[in-house]
Amino acid sequence: MLDLLITGGMIIDGTGSQGFYGAVGVEGDTLSLLRGDVSHIQSARTIDASGRIVCPGFIDMHSHAGLVILSEPRHEPKVHQGITTELVGVDGNSYAPFRTQENFLRFVELNSGLDGNPPLPGSWSTVEQYLAMFDRKVAVNIAYILGNSPVRIDAIGWDDRPATPAEVANMQAIVREAMEEGAVGLSTGLDYPPGNYADTAEVTALASTAAALGGFYHTHVRYRLGDQFLDPFREAIEIGQRSGAPLHVTHFYQRAPSAGGGRRMLELLEDTQASGQDVTFDSYPYVYGSTRILIVFPDWTHDGGPGRLKEVLRSEEGRERLRREIGPRAPTWQDMWLTYFKRPENHKYEGRSVAEIAEMMGKTEVDALCDLLLAEDLQTCYVAAGTNGNTLPAFVTHPMSMVGSDAVLLGDFPSPRTYGCFPVILAEYVREERQMSLPEAIRKMTSFPAQRLGLSDRGLLRDGMKADITVFDPHKVSAPATRTEPKQLPIGIDYVIVNGTVVIDDGAHTGALPGRALKRR
Repeated sequence: MLDLLITGGMIIDGTGSQGFYGAVGVEGDTLSLLRGDVSHIQSARTIDASGRIVCPGFIDMHSHAGLVILSEPRHEPKVHQGITTELVGVDGNSYAPFRTQENFLRFVELNSGLDGNPPLPGSWSTVEQYLAMFDRKVAVNIAYILGNSPVRIDAIGWDDRPATPAEVANMQAIVREAMEEGAVGLSTGLDYPPGNYADTAEVTALASTAAALGGFYHTHVRYRLGDQFLDPFREAIEIGQRSGAPLHVTHFYQRAPSAGGGRRMLELLEDTQASGQDVTFDSYPYVYGSTRILIVFPDWTHDGGPGRLKEVLRSEEGRERLRREIGPRAPTWQDMWLTYFKRPENHKYEGRSVAEIAEMMGKTEVDALCDLLLAEDLQTCYVAAGTNGNTLPAFVTHPMSMVGSDAVLLGDFPSPRTYGCFPVILAEYVREERQMSLPEAIRKMTSFPAQRLGLSDRGLLRDGMKADITVFDPHKVSAPATRTEPKQLPIGIDYVIVNGTVVIDDGAHTGALPGRALKRR
């Protein structure tokens, strides 16, 4: 007898092929496809999916849930979107391995405006121990990519200086061990200290070690490099070429304002692929970006670690220099909205712009940011309209593109993509605007990322695959989240099944936590 039988729906299997009517059976954590009359098949439970699409569970190629999900394991904002697997450790900012608890806690504090600083259910030092924290304890599956920041901290420390040959060899050994314990590749965030202190040669050496063990290179590029337009991506391409690592450019889109056109950006990667290099990218369907507000602070403020950063924020000499050097990471300070305040006296600033907050505080924007970061232990993050909406569809629909939400799960006013990334593609890009077909959209969310991650038993509805399944109404699916009202769950995602267990049941969370730590095979 089956544990679960899903009948009556149109099956879109994740390959990009057109859908067909049939049934999906689930026994344990494994699925099978059934055709013809299934009325004689016994099952502990049957879900009638008439009028709905039955497809593989969605895979998020850029998740900042690496700590938050351990504190909030139901993972409501993401699993309600139909997401069954997430890639954590992105932007070079991952949380294992750390040889000392002191460095781990310092790094969590530094990155708390991006990944949070929640209460944690335990401690770890290795990748293997970290992955064990997720296994059957969270709502979705977790794949882990090793960030270069903890690698550099372990081998060099927090200082902005080149690595010696011995230190590079040490870092390669750390990468090798992490890959053997389950990491799927190497990530960098070359705007985020201390990982961005690494030069091209250092990153290439680490990526080559990951590639030798079957991994790929996932990069937030060095946006301040050269012409600040194509040069950052040229460096990523060079690293991929020299290391032999498959290249994946994350959150790839035309920035607003930009030094050049989106078409030229896409052509750069198209030409790279045509030359024989393995390259893909992810994007998200929103103009709103979000990250830790510390990203606007220059590298010299971080040189030495978060303790040194706080000294700069407190000093009048440091602030005087910052007033000259810091500018908004948007057209104006009015276009950057802050969120994630823990101190009660600062809650009044939630969702307000930096310019508005500075006026409320009677200070310059830079002084306001310095005071708030000191009061909030560096954790504040921001949302801004940082993407050119006119060219965004060309990136989201491109054949080389998969979906990465880059969702920041913090504060009262997160980016609306935190709650709506995958459903908005199904609703707007597919149903309303017909910019791509439904089978192709589902392929981008399922088998394509599974292939990149090396997850051979996920991403498709085929006999013997793991039972990660999403059932949604193609006529009703929508994402009501907005910038000013972002915490709205999507509509029309009726059932989400993770490893054969129903997590979303008729639109409601069951409380089940069947997620597993997935390792590259």
